Amino acid sequence: MPDTILAFDYGTQNIGAAVGQTLTRTADELTPLKAKDGIPSWDIIAKLLSEWKPDLLLVGLPLNMDGSESELAVRARKFGNRLHGRFGLRVEMVDERLSTFTAKGEAMERGHRRNYGEKPVDSIAARLILESWFERER
Repeated sequence: MPDTILAFDYGTQNIGAAVGQTLTRTADELTPLKAKDGIPSWDIIAKLLSEWKPDLLLVGLPLNMDGSESELAVRARKFGNRLHGRFGLRVEMVDERLSTFTAKGEAMERGHRRNYGEKPVDSIAARLILESWFERER
């Protein structure tokens, strides 16, 4: 089982990021990555990978409620494939239905309104994706 995992909540303007440890089964939000039409700075991702040295990368898969793939899901898969191709790390796609909705609710509970602070809803969603992976792996 991997020791360190990085999770990403793919988006066209921001890509949320979170890091987790399998020993403690805890996850923390990281500063989200800016993206231009869904394309991040690969240099910044390389720095994240160098800093955290993950054994596994998770990418949220935004499926429709009926389980079919949305256009964004196709793009998220492409992002996951690029992560694997560029960095040679194992990438796993994780069903993330309702993670953004849940993340927005959590952000509002923290007192945020439209401005979600340094770690906006995207990174909260990435943390939720990682936590759901931990639950599934139990």
